[in-house]
Amino acid sequence: MAAAGAAGAAEVAQALSRPLSCLREPDCGRAARLRALEAIRAEVQERPLSAAVVQEVFGAQLVRPLARCLAGDAAERCRELALQLLCHGLSRGDRPGEALPVLLPALAQRLCPPQGFEPSEELRLGLVQLLSLLLQRCGASVGPYLTDVIRILQATLLDHYAEVRRESCRCAVACAQAVPEHFHMQSESLIKPLMQTISHQHYRVRVDVIQATGAVIQFGNGKSVDDVLSHLAQRLFDEIPKVRHAVTTVIGEWLLHLQDRYSYFHKLIPLLLGSFTDEIPENTKLAWTYWEKIGLQWEKENEEDLKDKMDFSVSPSYYPKGVTRPGLGCRELVSRNLSKILPGLCHDITDWVESTRIKASQLLYTLLLHAEDHITQHMELLLRTLYQACLDEESNVVKNCVKAAELIGMFVSPKVSLRLITSAFGKTPKPSCIMVLTAVIRGSPKEILQPHLTDLGNTLSQAGVCQRSEEVFYMEQLLYCVQALIEVCQEDCKEISFQLMKVLVTIMAIPSSQHLKEKVEETMSSLAEVQRLDSFLYLYKQHIIQLMEWVSVSCDDWTCYSPEILQLDVIATHSGPVIGEALNNFILILTTCLQPNKDPQMRLKLFTVLSQLLQKASETVNSQGLFPSYLETVIKDILAPNLQWHAGRTAAAIRTTAVSCLWALIHCEMLSPKEILKVKDGLMPQIIAAMDEDSKITRLMACRIVGVFLKACGRQFDEDQFTNTYTEVLKRLDDASCDVRLAAAHTLTNWFKCLKDSDVKSAMESHIEFLYQELLIHLDDPDQNIQNAVLEVLKEGSVLYPELLVREIEGVVHKHQTPVYCNQLLHHIQSAKESAL
Repeated sequence: MAAAGAAGAAEVAQALSRPLSCLREPDCGRAARLRALEAIRAEVQERPLSAAVVQEVFGAQLVRPLARCLAGDAAERCRELALQLLCHGLSRGDRPGEALPVLLPALAQRLCPPQGFEPSEELRLGLVQLLSLLLQRCGASVGPYLTDVIRILQATLLDHYAEVRRESCRCAVACAQAVPEHFHMQSESLIKPLMQTISHQHYRVRVDVIQATGAVIQFGNGKSVDDVLSHLAQRLFDEIPKVRHAVTTVIGEWLLHLQDRYSYFHKLIPLLLGSFTDEIPENTKLAWTYWEKIGLQWEKENEEDLKDKMDFSVSPSYYPKGVTRPGLGCRELVSRNLSKILPGLCHDITDWVESTRIKASQLLYTLLLHAEDHITQHMELLLRTLYQACLDEESNVVKNCVKAAELIGMFVSPKVSLRLITSAFGKTPKPSCIMVLTAVIRGSPKEILQPHLTDLGNTLSQAGVCQRSEEVFYMEQLLYCVQALIEVCQEDCKEISFQLMKVLVTIMAIPSSQHLKEKVEETMSSLAEVQRLDSFLYLYKQHIIQLMEWVSVSCDDWTCYSPEILQLDVIATHSGPVIGEALNNFILILTTCLQPNKDPQMRLKLFTVLSQLLQKASETVNSQGLFPSYLETVIKDILAPNLQWHAGRTAAAIRTTAVSCLWALIHCEMLSPKEILKVKDGLMPQIIAAMDEDSKITRLMACRIVGVFLKACGRQFDEDQFTNTYTEVLKRLDDASCDVRLAAAHTLTNWFKCLKDSDVKSAMESHIEFLYQELLIHLDDPDQNIQNAVLEVLKEGSVLYPELLVREIEGVVHKHQTPVYCNQLLHHIQSAKESAL
């Protein structure tokens, strides 16, 4: 067989002698060289030759001339043919290593600037594929030529043609695997070009670069890990799942097999755990698979150290539902490296890049899930970070941080976590502090939270916490915190029911949080439900006296800016009929605060509250039928002083609300005629004066009140009172408001009715005459309703002095635009006379 092989080789060699001699000629033209190469291909590549013959011919005769052609021929087709022949010879020959001394310098010459550069992309790709073939077939034989290989790869990894870069990455992997004992000395030289290529626009290039980086460091110098970590971390944000898959694979392999992996655990673990939240399930599963292997491997390597924990391990009493607990090795790896991981991670959570913050917040949850009670020693750093991150504009960051805070509630003793969180309230509490506290409460089991309920309730109900800000977001978080307490602690909330009511009342009292009113009511209903009460009104019934005492502590010093006024408003108006059970406290507060020497704006607010309550007195202040016993105090000590005239718009507004309150008392028939008789002397002058106010509402209600007073006790009026009353009411017939004129007319009707049976009737004749004259003028009022009302007044008044009225009518009837009313009046008087006869 050897003789046959030698004979075959000799035959081929003889056939190749002519074309080879042509290639050796320095003046051989392009066409001749091309024909020579075609002839060589016909002899070598197209004939079925044995591996021995190919090796003999290739190694002895073809390698050098083909290498020269490959490195320096000006014709692209010649270089292409030379490349094909070399690839054929290397792949078929049985001693490819013999070609290394010739081929590697030729490849370097063609691929490495500044000596030369292959202009054809396809040929550059072919040259790199030739290098790859050399590395695969020659294996350890490449060792002496490693410098040339590295130099070539440094150039081709940065090639403009994407496929050349990809093939170069595969060459780097093959080189690392071929000569690991030599490769580590020069592996660092490839890191820079690899990192320059790792962000290439073609995702397939990025995948190959990541895989190449993994092999280069795996078989090379582990010190380069620091140089590539930031680039690999960035690729975890890559939009292509295959790229992220490649990163996960590389990191997983390093954690399993990297020689110095213990030194890099704290740097590599975050990258692998970061893939747990990948949006592609395949990538997530891959990360978990690697992580489980890493944990088991670490357990075996540290079995002695973990012996006690393995033998006496106890599962935590409370654990997130639906979450599989990681193995002991995984938990220990995280716990032991957490102090090195957390500072950088906490920095990333507040990074300016949104995607970085989201990824870091997801990783934080994963780390805390592994660390369990080891979180305790890192609480201060964690809380500072969470306070800041929970204010993030990106909702996903906030969501992940809230989930992480819930783990704190589950794994850290409330004695520690609540003390640290509530201590932050001593400064200026931020909404994020409340958010973190809420999450910790939600994560805490009911049993371990119960001993701390009183402290929590007292903290939340402190003025410095629940009244710190009127910001809507702050109030929302405070409400969510109360809801969390009720949801977690259920019936145990009874012991802090009053404190929670204080918080809820304060939230409802903030003007900017009115849209939260419905949610606050729902929360109150939940609080009532856990105490087995029928509705939130029973909560008010349970705490009404305490609530009134709470708001009234400083009532003597209230101003219009005091939050207690708004709180009193909520308690009084929202408690419905329950306020009727605390009248003593309520009236005492009003008496104290509604004195004329108090802040006018504050008085105006309180009068508005009182006016609202009196409009539905039977359903509010008089729900228990007790309000009449406080009427004297309300009228003499509250209303009367505030009806006195004082300059200024605020004072006028106060008089308006005071008159409104008085009208509400009368309108709901709480002031009986007997009561009106008691107060008329004190109130009548102020009410008559109120008819001259700028406010239409004040004038209108004053007219109505005077009418009621006349109806109730007008027969007891003396001459001066009758005179003063009609004089002011008559002026209102000239009022700009039709409603006021109409009310004035009705009041004059009552005036005539009272005077009819009065002892001072005869003394009032001249006044009645004057009144007839004025009323006749108003029969021409532009409003027909007023005309009819004035006609009714004159009909009522005609009973007093009919002849006098007839004389006045006859004197002015020809002047009236609508004499029909005068005629009706005359007819009425005549009919009255006939009836009397």
